[in-house]
Amino acid sequence: MYRQLSKFIAGAGISLVILQGVSASPLPDPVTDADFFNNGDFNTARVELGKLLFFDKILSGNRNISCATCHHGLTDTGDGLSLPVGEGGQGLGVARNTGNVHERVPRNAPPVFNLGATEFVRMFHDGRVAVDPSQPSGFFTPAGDDLPSGLENVLAAQAMFPVTSATEMAGQAGENTVADAAAAGDLAGPSGVWAQLAGRVSAIPEYVDMFIAAYPGEILSAADIRYVHIANAIAAFEGSAWRADNSPYDRFLRGERGALSHSARKGMKLFYGKAGCSNCHSGKFQTDHAFHAIAMPQIGPGKGDGVDGHDDYGRERVTGNVQDRYRFRTPTLRNVVLTGPWGHDGAYNTLEAIVRHHLDTVTALENYDTAQAVLPPDEDLDPLDFIAHNDWLRRSEIAAANELDPVHLNDRQFGYLMDFLHALTDPGSIDLRSDVPMVVPSGLPVAD
Repeated sequence: MYRQLSKFIAGAGISLVILQGVSASPLPDPVTDADFFNNGDFNTARVELGKLLFFDKILSGNRNISCATCHHGLTDTGDGLSLPVGEGGQGLGVARNTGNVHERVPRNAPPVFNLGATEFVRMFHDGRVAVDPSQPSGFFTPAGDDLPSGLENVLAAQAMFPVTSATEMAGQAGENTVADAAAAGDLAGPSGVWAQLAGRVSAIPEYVDMFIAAYPGEILSAADIRYVHIANAIAAFEGSAWRADNSPYDRFLRGERGALSHSARKGMKLFYGKAGCSNCHSGKFQTDHAFHAIAMPQIGPGKGDGVDGHDDYGRERVTGNVQDRYRFRTPTLRNVVLTGPWGHDGAYNTLEAIVRHHLDTVTALENYDTAQAVLPPDEDLDPLDFIAHNDWLRRSEIAAANELDPVHLNDRQFGYLMDFLHALTDPGSIDLRSDVPMVVPSGLPVAD
């Protein structure tokens, strides 16, 4: 009877996990085109334009860093570092050095997989960019009412902001006029960050032709190009290029019952049952899109919070609610094996370590080994890397905010769970070299 019922349920497109003696969460429906913007059919001309813009250093203040530097196809849409070496660094991924940077970027560069799905309505680790119909632009962002209209989705809204950050792309005040505008808080003015960068792009004939083709009837000449168009094109590229929904797990949900190994299926039952992973990692993309405090070690320069500025209060920085202190957005788990280091600040350099942290968060916080952080050495930056973590009072505050209860898994069960996480890898995401252009219209080097 059970086998017949299982076949009926699977045939109806509904998947359930049934565990003896354990309350289990239902499996989600499989991902389809309908889960993505435009039913997954992105404007081809905008995708190609966005690809070139994504890899073009013309969008940085000093013309020395691109979006791709920290979200590169060769590094699985991240950068392989705990904390990015942003504007002023040299090299790519773990080979990148600190060059003449002033500080590390305070948070880990999140992967970009599946961000073209409509259920992703909040961006950044603290959700500071989000869909908000009450706003004139349709989005809640740090720019407030200065955010221009015309952004097609929240992914495009997110693309407005890395170029405004001194440590990410703009550079330091006094180095260039974009950085000066960013430091003055002038984002949307006639000489603001966005207008300056749009002006650079519109001065390149090849780009102008591509914009006219990508926005027929809307852009007729260089004078019509705004940064909103740049952001929309970048979002089209990200949403199209880095869709990942063909993992063994995805194929299993679509009815290919042999797609998951025996051990991965056992791990799936733990994930959606005893281990409690799906309490937060729920839904089609294994995220509830909410914010949780899980006692993650705080490393790096911080976001200016706390008595010395080396703390990072997470979601509280957006809401102003102290109850949100140390809460960060639940990440999606597709391709999780590929996207380390893990944690909002990249504190853990192995997937096993971050999973074990989740099973006993406070103990893991106290026993955290700082040697596992992937931070290119720098005599000026190194002293700041672990100030927050080495402060016992700060650690106790992080521990007190923790929301996760300990979960005991024996070694065999832990192995099953890890096998399931490996089964979340889309083989099409393993080699993304084809996403990297050889040249860009500005003529600036693509390589970092």
